[in-house]
Amino acid sequence: MTALILLIDQVVNLYIWTLLAYILIGWLVAFRIVNPWQPFVRTLTTVLGRLHEPILGQVRRYMPDLGGIDLSPIVLFLAAQFLRNFLIGLLVNAS
Repeated sequence: MTALILLIDQVVNLYIWTLLAYILIGWLVAFRIVNPWQPFVRTLTTVLGRLHEPILGQVRRYMPDLGGIDLSPIVLFLAAQFLRNFLIGLLVNAS
């Protein structure tokens, strides 16, 4: 049981880091610091978008419209942190 919880914790941790990378690359493209048509940047945004956009889309369905402000990555980040802390709590209580 402990190994499974630790594996899920590592997967959630990896997901959090890739979410932060997705947010960062989005900001870099939005502020025109990097060129979105550069092959590496395009590949990176495509891969990270395919990983995160399905879940972000689900979060956006329940979020109020705030104009140009997208808070869904923050909500997803907090939900992933909650899941991670919940799993750590289960691990502590199990031992």
